[in-house]
Amino acid sequence: MSGDALLGGALSFLIAVVATPVGVSGAVFLVPVQVSLLHTPSPSITPTNLLYNIVATPGALARYAGRGLARPPLAWTLVLGTLPGVVIGAVIRVELLAGPSAFYVVIAAVLIPLGGWLALGRSPAGRRTPPSPRDGRITGMALIVGAIGGIYGIGGGSLLAPVLVGLGFSVVEVAPAALASTFLTSIVGVLTYAVLSLRHSGSIAPAWVVGLAMGAGGLLGGYVGAGLQPRLPEDLLRRGLGVLALALGVRYATLGLA
Repeated sequence: MSGDALLGGALSFLIAVVATPVGVSGAVFLVPVQVSLLHTPSPSITPTNLLYNIVATPGALARYAGRGLARPPLAWTLVLGTLPGVVIGAVIRVELLAGPSAFYVVIAAVLIPLGGWLALGRSPAGRRTPPSPRDGRITGMALIVGAIGGIYGIGGGSLLAPVLVGLGFSVVEVAPAALASTFLTSIVGVLTYAVLSLRHSGSIAPAWVVGLAMGAGGLLGGYVGAGLQPRLPEDLLRRGLGVLALALGVRYATLGLA
């Protein structure tokens, strides 16, 4: 195995340990890792990240399911939106999108205020009543997030999780639902990029060795991170998710304005 693959696996393990308890696979942090450290060619970065999600998330999902935390209604509502969204995003990435700056700014505009509210706002005395898990507005939001995921190679948990928590869902029920959506969406995304690579020259298909190595690290890290969740208080997870959203927003703002 190459040095890049070993480095990617080690970093993926650490990222997944921290991200999995709040329903984030960690793929969003691997974009700068691939660009700056692993030198994955573009646009191969996107399907490589999606390949990471496919390998990395089953361990955490199995652990959540073993604790009876599966939430099928919410998970399927998210999947109904993210599956067509990731196909749309992949086509946009290959056929139309010249540069990511505009989308980076849009993501930052969503994540920074939302992250600030979750991380710095006062915890409500009682959690607000969330909408029905089958609410069509959640599906519409998931469609947009799926398209962004198809463009940039994030499963969508990093965007879906803070929004769902903000709507009143608990981190405990959001985490497995967001990860399940990420897993299924990433499978469709990788297949879409593989089909598109048959019609285009250049680096469109995943970097298989690097993606599988990162996924293996994420698989182990996700299993460990899911085991840590019940030992952490809800308020700490909520604020941790807010800090994560803030960090992502600042990162995307920096990339978009650079």
